[in-house]
Amino acid sequence: MANPYVPVLISIVIAVVFSLVFVGGSRFLGPRRPTATKTSLFECGMPGRFHAEQRFSVKFYMVAVLFILFDLEAVFLFPWSVVFRQFVEEGQAVLVFTEMVVFLGVLFLGWFYCLKRGAFQWD
Repeated sequence: MANPYVPVLISIVIAVVFSLVFVGGSRFLGPRRPTATKTSLFECGMPGRFHAEQRFSVKFYMVAVLFILFDLEAVFLFPWSVVFRQFVEEGQAVLVFTEMVVFLGVLFLGWFYCLKRGAFQWD
């Protein structure tokens, strides 16, 4: 019997090859006429006002980490809720529910820690 992950591996290889071919093709075959206007910094419809290497507040990174934290919650919680009925029918509902409660407990501990540290305050 064939490995069930072979189609996924083939899809990934095809996606990487097509990406490299199209990006490389546009890089080497596309027109290049750099001008001062084309190479200048441009952001959100306005010319850049600050130097590109300025420091950013740590809060931007904290928001990114919090987004990843709560995004992972959704990634694990939705599939779990879809297959939970199957676990109930198999008699493993208590174990699976306990694992999810522990996962959510750790997640809420992190949320309360961030709340106490003032990570959600934008002052």
